[in-house]
Amino acid sequence: MRALDGAVDVLARGECRVALDPITAGKLARHLDRELKDDSATLVHVESGAGRHAHFEDDAYSAQPGVAVVAEDDIAAARAAADLVLCVRAPSEAQIAEFREGAVIVALMTPYQNPQLITTLATQGLTSLCMEFVPRISRAQSMDALSSQAAVAGYHAALLAANESSVFFPMLTTAAGTVRPARVIVVGAGVAGLQAIATAKRLGAQVWAYDIRAAAREQVESLGARMIDTGVDASGEGGYARELTDDERAQQAEALARHMSDAHVVISTAAIPGRPSPRIISREMVEGMQPGAVLVDLAAEGGGNCEMTRPGERVEHGGVTVLGPLDMASSLSVNASEMYAKNLFNLLTPFMKDGELVLDFEDAVLGPMRLTEGGRITHDDVRARAEDAS
Repeated sequence: MRALDGAVDVLARGECRVALDPITAGKLARHLDRELKDDSATLVHVESGAGRHAHFEDDAYSAQPGVAVVAEDDIAAARAAADLVLCVRAPSEAQIAEFREGAVIVALMTPYQNPQLITTLATQGLTSLCMEFVPRISRAQSMDALSSQAAVAGYHAALLAANESSVFFPMLTTAAGTVRPARVIVVGAGVAGLQAIATAKRLGAQVWAYDIRAAAREQVESLGARMIDTGVDASGEGGYARELTDDERAQQAEALARHMSDAHVVISTAAIPGRPSPRIISREMVEGMQPGAVLVDLAAEGGGNCEMTRPGERVEHGGVTVLGPLDMASSLSVNASEMYAKNLFNLLTPFMKDGELVLDFEDAVLGPMRLTEGGRITHDDVRARAEDAS
């Protein structure tokens, strides 16, 4: 089996991650060597320069037994020969045209935002697996790319907020007197939110957390933060929140607004994969914050949790700075790439038999991840979105 790893459209997207770091590329090659019992085979091919923006040079890949770096002039032929293509982002339509029928593509596909691209994958006869659709079950935790990348983003969001803040995060005792710690609110206590909480606490801030799932309280308090009690519990399936009623929405907004009025920093992380981000923070709530406050909206890629958020932009409103950063995980490209590569390795190696990738779509992990196979879109929701867009 030939596996091709690539970072797709790196410069055009601002994407700095790569799907396999050198160490994991070598592990994958060794795993395939054991299956094939051929330690001279070159089974993992990495496009030249794919790891450059993650600070992994070509020499680091070629130093791994069983791994080869593909020169730019040979990339088209390598793509045409690959059985398995590992990407961070979905390939472009031009790249898809180069893959052979029946090849398996694995990537963060953003399928609801790219219905035409998913249609192209199906038309080309490619089997595609969507890393956003790894199910939230215990067995799949080591494969969950959304969680691994959210942890990176949550950590970096707290550092960005501290850098932009007009006050110290920790309490300081100085010759001029005692400086009280910053008051930080983290909205959403999923993986990104919990990492933001933990990082803000390490920096010495007073941290409150807001989440409409009652089950999040224990995790929040275990990190030393305090839970904002709204009186609303909207726990839903799969670890995500359900839709709020109008009365519940008004009740939670009132409680959150009271706390935001005293906050120096708000970090918002509430996102639902493949769906628009829920609007939690209104213009009025931002206007109620004190001048000099900072709001970092990690949900900007889905439109933002805040009404004032402009994805990829910095907004100043009434003395409050609203940041809508994109590709936050990509900004810590070394660790983000290593974690994503391990997710891929853990996902795929159990299905490699005798050097072949044998995908079992009756499997509880792989079944929900399948987007396309045999010339058709196999995921019901994605197929409906693609049909609506056509």
